[in-house]
Amino acid sequence: MSVRYYTHPEPFDLELGGQLSELTIAYHTYGELNDNADNVVWVCHALTANSDVADWWPHTVEAGAFLDPDRYFTVCANILGSHYGTTGPLSINPATGEPYYADFPKLTIRDMARAHRLLADALGLREIYALVGSSVGGFQALEWAADEPSRFRKLILIATDAKASPWTIAIDQTQRMAIFADATYGERRPDAAMNGLAAARAIGLLTYRGPEGYNATQQDPADTPPGTLKRACTYQLHQGKKLCRRYNAYSYVTILDAFDTHDIGRGRGGLQVALDRLTMPAILIGLTTDIIFTPAEMRRLAASLPDCRYAEITSPLGHDGFLTEYRQLNRLLIPFINE
Repeated sequence: MSVRYYTHPEPFDLELGGQLSELTIAYHTYGELNDNADNVVWVCHALTANSDVADWWPHTVEAGAFLDPDRYFTVCANILGSHYGTTGPLSINPATGEPYYADFPKLTIRDMARAHRLLADALGLREIYALVGSSVGGFQALEWAADEPSRFRKLILIATDAKASPWTIAIDQTQRMAIFADATYGERRPDAAMNGLAAARAIGLLTYRGPEGYNATQQDPADTPPGTLKRACTYQLHQGKKLCRRYNAYSYVTILDAFDTHDIGRGRGGLQVALDRLTMPAILIGLTTDIIFTPAEMRRLAASLPDCRYAEITSPLGHDGFLTEYRQLNRLLIPFINE
């Protein structure tokens, strides 16, 4: 399925006071909308992913999986500020005729959720059968569900939270520090701060995988000569360069900044009041070795939702387990989404 684009016909006001005079949203769909238009599943993606769910979430959009295209019409929109087609720092600023770069206005998770809402309205999707969000995608899902609880029949949350914690904000700040330490950040070119971006990605990976993940996958052979570059080192270097080939530092900073604004209780009477609005059946999936959104935190969030069951994926790969442990994920989600 190729990417599609929606252009919003009006300026888009941002929560922090800025405005996008032009807004384009890139999105993918899978499957067909049924006659009753009641088989819509909306997926909110994470930090550096894109709208092509089948590309970044293996074995989830296929026959027999939880996003089975023979049963469901799945939609995923690329988030505001991203590198993959939706308006972001590399988009042209109509006021100058040049890309925004570091001048791109500040975003919040609430802005991202409002953009999803605009696209859903434009597509005529008044009711969404299931809203799915993992990691930062879960931030968006919770924000949108708190804004329009009657629009969704089911809520699927994976390794996420209702508010950015000091721990997750500290992770983001450390990555920003790495990018800002690159003297080329701020230069008006798409490849600015690539060394900083590579370092930020390497820092992020430490939290995505955690000690068990690295110790399980990056061991050196027993006969490795002293002085040889360690496998864990080459992995960090490779992953940093890999992101630089497909992303840009300005989008990365924009989304990290938005991440830190996340709090569905803001302006709604507090966190629990906002969570109490989410009365639809929900499932929350944690990961046994996740050090970003720990199992204990996930259990507390599940207990705070009115109608939520908790399940857990066993994986040594930490937070990234939601991307790799698709067999466990499908086994947990298929009964919930199909019942």
